Amino acid sequence: MSAKPNSKSNLPEAQAQSLVQLADYADGAIVSRTLAENASGTITLFAFDAGQNLSEHTAPFDAFVHILDGKAELIIGGKTVEASTGQIVLMPANVPHAVKAPAKFKMLLIILRSQKKE
Repeated sequence: MSAKPNSKSNLPEAQAQSLVQLADYADGAIVSRTLAENASGTITLFAFDAGQNLSEHTAPFDAFVHILDGKAELIIGGKTVEASTGQIVLMPANVPHAVKAPAKFKMLLIILRSQKKE
């Protein structure tokens, strides 16, 4: 198997992987690891230490947050959403959002870039 043109993956092909074990927690930090990226979007794994956060920002694409371990607090369009292990949350395009870690947690962030039809 070979990678498709214009795509990048940081995972071995045709091997089962444990997402939770692909990023370790670090004291006082947010660890991120891009697993795949191409013109259609990105898949990034994050490990947040307790008390860490991503400040409010807006993105032009839909993003899905899948909580893999622990519990996260997401603020989406001013609404607080608590999500825990096994849950997924849609953060819609062009809506301000922030991420807070009341305790350690890991999440998979999947960003889908829309393709313009001509």
